[in-house]
Amino acid sequence: MKMIQAITLALLLGTAAAAHAEQPLQRTDLVSGDIDVPGHEAVQVRVDFAPGVLAPRHAHPGEEIAYVLGSVLEYKLDGRKPVILEAGQSLFIPSGVVHSARNVGDGKASELATYIVRKDEALVAPAN
Repeated sequence: MKMIQAITLALLLGTAAAAHAEQPLQRTDLVSGDIDVPGHEAVQVRVDFAPGVLAPRHAHPGEEIAYVLGSVLEYKLDGRKPVILEAGQSLFIPSGVVHSARNVGDGKASELATYIVRKDEALVAPAN
């Protein structure tokens, strides 16, 4: 009986891990904490993009600094020309500016997003 339970658990964990690994856009919250600016916090997130995947148009309640960890990402900020960043490059996105990001590289792309945002507001606000 214990062998059947162990096999069932292994299958469930394997399926969950495979489903998690196959997500086209995966966000991993890394750290957040209060800063000296009243009503604001710093938040750091890793975002992984499968090849060709788009993070649709959205905005944040504060500033974002996007640092590309791997592959190539194209960022489109409203009112600006698109910019393509490779691993090791970064971009400042002002508060409230609607933007999108797409993996235009060959493999998985990753970014480290650091936000200085107003507390108690949704970190991501979808846009049209």
